[in-house]
Amino acid sequence: MTSAVNSLQDCLQLDEQDPLRSLRGLFDLPDGLIYLDGNSLGALPRAAPERLAQAITQEWGQGLIRSWNSAGWFELPRRVGDKIARLIGARAGEVLALDSTSINLYKVLSAALQIARHDAPGRKIVLSERSNFPTDLYIAQSLCEQHGMELRLVESGQLQQALDDDVAVLLLTHVNYRTGAMHDMAAVGALAHRCGALCVWDLAHSAGAVELDLHAAQADFAVGCGYKYLNGGPGAPAFLWVHPRHSERFWQPLSGWWGHAQPFAFEPGYRPAAGIGRYQCGTQPMLSLIALDVGVDTVLAAEPLGGMAALRRKSLALTRLFAHLLQQRLAGHGLSVVSPQDDDQRGSHISLTRAHGAYAIVQALIERGVVGDFRAGDGSAHPDILRFGVCPLYTRYVDIWHAVDRLQQVMSSGAWQDAKYGQQQSVT
Repeated sequence: MTSAVNSLQDCLQLDEQDPLRSLRGLFDLPDGLIYLDGNSLGALPRAAPERLAQAITQEWGQGLIRSWNSAGWFELPRRVGDKIARLIGARAGEVLALDSTSINLYKVLSAALQIARHDAPGRKIVLSERSNFPTDLYIAQSLCEQHGMELRLVESGQLQQALDDDVAVLLLTHVNYRTGAMHDMAAVGALAHRCGALCVWDLAHSAGAVELDLHAAQADFAVGCGYKYLNGGPGAPAFLWVHPRHSERFWQPLSGWWGHAQPFAFEPGYRPAAGIGRYQCGTQPMLSLIALDVGVDTVLAAEPLGGMAALRRKSLALTRLFAHLLQQRLAGHGLSVVSPQDDDQRGSHISLTRAHGAYAIVQALIERGVVGDFRAGDGSAHPDILRFGVCPLYTRYVDIWHAVDRLQQVMSSGAWQDAKYGQQQSVT
């Protein structure tokens, strides 16, 4: 399809034919802005301000403490978790929406290490990729030091050789945050299980963007964030999932009162709640959870239109179009697509590299109304990245056309070389 798209009119026609086009109306997007950073922060749902205003003025302002019961605040982590479960191939009662991705990873990786030490005490390795998201590696490093284990990092593509009888836990991000490369979850999980290792998955760049089936993939643990494709707002609560076969084997280390079997019994000793409930810790931020609830509803709005399968088809079409137009219109400018060409191996963002100037190019584009982002490399195997995410709920084909058109203008004119674009800000 993308090879036949050679004009703005072609893109307008694709948007007109798009069965998901009505979903864009669920979002409040700035006029004239092409937003290709939903893989970092999702757009504002139109329903969020009114829902939050009601929560502030009515539930908090009038209901006050009564709203823990009357507005159902206390059960909100489970209710939102049940909605997220529909997007990741989990079941009702298996997912909690709470805390941050880092905290949730600490909980589930701790539990995985306890299980591994109990079942196979000779195993001392947590295996991950060198290119994994840093917070995952930092948490794993901390826990390995606490448990007397070793964090072993390998390059992408070396997992099969590295999985051996010493590996206790395999920790992976399903879709790589830099390149968009996506693991075959079922195949990788089967490899890990064959060698006796548990699998912990980070779904930060997957949930709400690609089809997932945690049960079919025989995953053991999973975490993910709420502010990317789930559109929950900046710093939105994350989520966690534990396979029922593991959920009651051990406590998680942050055994706070919300994870107690009877929180309001106020007992001095801890008794863990049944099932996933024990993975709660302390009081959750209700306003943030309410915003996440609205965000998740925007993804679930696709269910009558084909659900995650339809969103995935559009996402792949958009990223294919981006790559096609780049090859067609920007040859000779030193930009290379590092995201996989194979649809089965690519998430929902396209990443480019350039020998120099990647940050400045992104800044020049932002000034021209195209918002992507920059991810620094390490100077060797992982070069600097220009990253462009598509959210099929609101990204249009015409947005891709205009984004590539403005990128061509920035490169052809040399505008990116202006010194002001090279002044790096705190958040890139």
